[in-house]
Amino acid sequence: MIFSPCIDLTPAEWIATNPEYWWNLVTLGPTGFPAYGRLRFIPDPAYEGQSEHEGAQQNGPLPDDALSESEQLHLAVQTLLQHSGSPSEGYLLMWDGWGEDQFPDSVLRAPRVVIPNRAYYLCSVSLLDFLSGAVEESWEAETGRTMPLPAFVWPSDRAWCITSDVDPHWAGIGAGQALIDSLLTEPRLDVVRVEIDQKLPFYQ
Repeated sequence: MIFSPCIDLTPAEWIATNPEYWWNLVTLGPTGFPAYGRLRFIPDPAYEGQSEHEGAQQNGPLPDDALSESEQLHLAVQTLLQHSGSPSEGYLLMWDGWGEDQFPDSVLRAPRVVIPNRAYYLCSVSLLDFLSGAVEESWEAETGRTMPLPAFVWPSDRAWCITSDVDPHWAGIGAGQALIDSLLTEPRLDVVRVEIDQKLPFYQ
């Protein structure tokens, strides 16, 4: 099996026991990183209260070569691995709210990582297999369905963490300053810094 559901939830304790308010935790990730950024899957809203539908109309159709959310997430992981020297062993937290039919039976039999208002299944993976698409292919072979976007992705050394909750139009990234800089200079990604106490944008 390319992905391995975890019975021992210890690798996710640093997230499950993090003191950060749950909403900040699931949108930007655990506290303790020197720097944070946002990977914008689509542009930010032009004004407060704008709906995502209105934003899509305003921004116009995506170009033919636009990367999907999954492709953008993969590219971010690839960039972080290249610049961090992190081991290829890593972990995914998969939000249980997608519905049981989205998950392999082996995952559903595993215990869940629970935080306020969210629960996840923990899987250990090779991040290289994740980048190659082998993890998604194995998942789809077992379920017949597309693998949902992971809610959290991190390497075993916890040098960085990407957080992609179901509600925002962006993924939060916690890492060292140099790693955030490497994402800012990747031309195929739309990454911006997150400053302390910055009000973050959301579509209605």
